[in-house]
Amino acid sequence: NELMEMMQHENLGYLAVSLGFYKTLFSASGTSTSSEIPEDEQKEMGLSPGLIRFSIGLDHDIERTYHKMRECMIKTGVL
Repeated sequence: NELMEMMQHENLGYLAVSLGFYKTLFSASGTSTSSEIPEDEQKEMGLSPGLIRFSIGLDHDIERTYHKMRECMIKTGVL
């Protein structure tokens, strides 16, 4: 959540439940779209609690988006 909130604050995209939009969106599948799937099935599917789904939109330069996302990942200790 910290990473997604930072990326939203940096204007990289939006926290979302659905990934159907032309702008960059991100969601934590385990606690949103897949939350109704039992935990044991989530594990079988490879859905871990920290998994983030990204839908990179057409709203910015893709290279800029990549570099800013990487910066956020480094700041939060993901990378």
